[in-house]
Amino acid sequence: MSANVRDVICSHIKKSIEIKSKILNDPKISDQIATLAENCLCSLKAGGKIIFSGNGGSFADAQHLSAEFTSRFLFDRNPMPSLVLGANNSTITAIANDYGYEHVFERELIGIAKIGDIFIPFSTSGNSPNILSAVIAAKKMGISTIAFSGATGGKLKQLCETVCIPSDITAHIQESHIMLGHILCDLVESQFFKT
Repeated sequence: MSANVRDVICSHIKKSIEIKSKILNDPKISDQIATLAENCLCSLKAGGKIIFSGNGGSFADAQHLSAEFTSRFLFDRNPMPSLVLGANNSTITAIANDYGYEHVFERELIGIAKIGDIFIPFSTSGNSPNILSAVIAAKKMGISTIAFSGATGGKLKQLCETVCIPSDITAHIQESHIMLGHILCDLVESQFFKT
């Protein structure tokens, strides 16, 4: 391996560690995750569900975390109800064709969400039109929403509680989103199935 390649690898790892160190030392983010975990617990105990959404890599993260809830995270247990918006290709293409892509999550959310559910959208920029439309719909429906975004939070931060990762690099934001998502899964799973 050339020194240049090794430098690129080390640079990426160091930057990721630097961002995670900032998160570690930011009590607001810890408080936000703790509050979100408590809200998820209350929702699940009352018969609610956890709804995730995102685009591209953020969709993959949303799908990943939803799977942790419905399958298992750290130990065998009953499933916790969760789903990700956008997993049905027919639904997405129908809504995008008939109403426009900015409405794909909004219309699906309106169709399946109910009071007591928790909505967790991911947008690294905080400005994805289809995420913003879904958050606005969730607010109108009275659905508790906390979003995950990048450094500024974008327009999302004006609409709902937003966990802002201290970075403007998409890859590092997403790495941090999945880390915090795993912490959320751990907190909810361990408390929901506490003996």
